[in-house]
Amino acid sequence: MRRFYALGAALLLAAQLTQAQTAGFATLSGQAMGAYQNKQYAEAGKLFDQAFRDKKAQPTASDYYNAACAWALAGNKDQAFRYLDQATAAGWENVAHLKQDTDLDGLRADKRWQPLLGKLEASVARIEANYDMPLKRQLDSIYTTDQGSRQQLGGIQQKYGANSPEMQALWKQMGETDARNLQKITALLDQRGWPSKAKVGTRGSQTVFLVIQHSDRPTMEKYFPLAQQAVERGDLAKADFALMQDRLLMWQGKPQRYGSQVVNDVKTGKAGFYAIEDEAHVDERRASMGLGPLADYAKGFGFTYTPKK
Repeated sequence: MRRFYALGAALLLAAQLTQAQTAGFATLSGQAMGAYQNKQYAEAGKLFDQAFRDKKAQPTASDYYNAACAWALAGNKDQAFRYLDQATAAGWENVAHLKQDTDLDGLRADKRWQPLLGKLEASVARIEANYDMPLKRQLDSIYTTDQGSRQQLGGIQQKYGANSPEMQALWKQMGETDARNLQKITALLDQRGWPSKAKVGTRGSQTVFLVIQHSDRPTMEKYFPLAQQAVERGDLAKADFALMQDRLLMWQGKPQRYGSQVVNDVKTGKAGFYAIEDEAHVDERRASMGLGPLADYAKGFGFTYTPKK
């Protein structure tokens, strides 16, 4: 399963959509993700089924892959394989993740698994034939290091505590890695601009976003216009851009637009949303960027959100 930020150890960061979806699709797929997080896998699968029936929706490979994971965990292998086929047809590229994703463990002994894997690998080979492979390999390496430490956060915190020496060491390691990655990415952006998906794939473009997202205010302000141009060309997911815009607005002391930034209350220590512009219409703006309802997003961070009227 691909995922929202900060959820589930087996999931990859950043469930992104490459195009804006209809409000109905965004709502249903957001509810499906919420059901998945609550381990209501059959319910999640049904919600994905319903979302895909929206004739105006434009599901991405990630949407189909997420639905496959939900149905695999619910024990419906037929639906899971059907959606994996659709994910492959829609351009799913992450073969390595599919091979190790524990959500799909129940499918690997099935006779359909190896043919599916072969089909996916052949599809990826065709897609990568036009890639700038040296650049893609560099970005893949940066992605691995960017996500490596972050995928350990939940486990280390649960085992040793949020203020433990182990957590402090992990934060230090993460900061050093981010600094090295940022130097490489800013050099790329300065020399060649934001890379196109046609040359580095979806994950390659997302890697650039992740490194800038993990930087600081001056860096983000400098490269935000390039990100805006990339999203207009279709080289950066709208959902990614929404996250970047919200974080930059927060750093500038302004209300966020899409509700992606979660903060802890200094007095209570409880999680909640940073101030949101025109909060009564935030879900409409989220839908336009391919994001599900804010109430479902909040569940992933362990708190309840009541939409403003």
